[in-house]
Amino acid sequence: MIFSLVICTYMRPESLLALLESVQQQSLYPNEILIIDGSKDLETENVLKQKHFQNLNYFLVSEENRGLTRQRNFGISKLDSSSEIVCFLDDDTVLEQKYFEEIIKSFQADSNVVGVGGVAINENKWKLQDKNKYYNKKKFYLFEEYFYRESLRNLVRNYLGLGSNLEPGRMPLYSHAKPPAFPQTGKTYNVDLLIGMSMSFRKEIVEKIKFSKFFDGYSLYEDADFSLRALQFGKNVINTNVKLNHFHALSGRPNKYSYGKMVVKNGWYVWHVKNAQPVVIDRLKWHLITLLLIFLRFCNVFTSKKRKEAFTESLGRVVGWFQVLIRK
Repeated sequence: MIFSLVICTYMRPESLLALLESVQQQSLYPNEILIIDGSKDLETENVLKQKHFQNLNYFLVSEENRGLTRQRNFGISKLDSSSEIVCFLDDDTVLEQKYFEEIIKSFQADSNVVGVGGVAINENKWKLQDKNKYYNKKKFYLFEEYFYRESLRNLVRNYLGLGSNLEPGRMPLYSHAKPPAFPQTGKTYNVDLLIGMSMSFRKEIVEKIKFSKFFDGYSLYEDADFSLRALQFGKNVINTNVKLNHFHALSGRPNKYSYGKMVVKNGWYVWHVKNAQPVVIDRLKWHLITLLLIFLRFCNVFTSKKRKEAFTESLGRVVGWFQVLIRK
């Protein structure tokens, strides 16, 4: 299958270079690579000029096309007409050697698959269950033969009856899903949500629905929004053989106050993409979980070393919550 790679980047020349070097080592190489650069300087362009990458086209966008969703839509507009699959990657990822080969296998295996995602192996926290050991399901999440210890936020939610009642990557009607993270079983799993660091779609899908302009700038949860809307055309899957590393580069991220507001406001928006007319119990659960997460984040003011970040993010979450109450 003919496939394209679109990488949107912003002020991360070293991370981008590491990613492209891993692309060079792939068992299956992209037919085209589009670098959509929203940087405010020429460092990324200069780094790319120093090394040749086959099939690469570079675009430095102006202010009107800067921001993740705008850059992705710009990249879609520049795709070769013969392309069948479009792969999106975050610029702070590094791929395992058969990354693209496994993606193409997923699309070829099932014509109903419209979106494919991978797993970050450096973030894998799954362990094999001990058959002789008892696992409290409020403290541990069990999936097939694997488990991981729940984070504090999910532990509290479980004890309060507010935990997700679905598998990873499936969004409940009250939102707040478990992330689409799976153990490395070699299997493929159906999901609602794909993660922006690693998601690929059939070209016909990205030409039909585009990335939403609601998500501006850093664009938190824009991947969830697009994944949910793609489901009207088929199904999304996570192939655990599609492997990469995700390093979460700090540059280019918003301040914690803005991030806190986005967590709530963008989360509210995505929830209504999934459930446009939530009933009372779904509304109640969404707000209770949101307030609980605000409280737990505020507790970090007293329990973590980054007290200022915890406080400003908590404040942003509170402001975001009041905004969705007042200005839906």
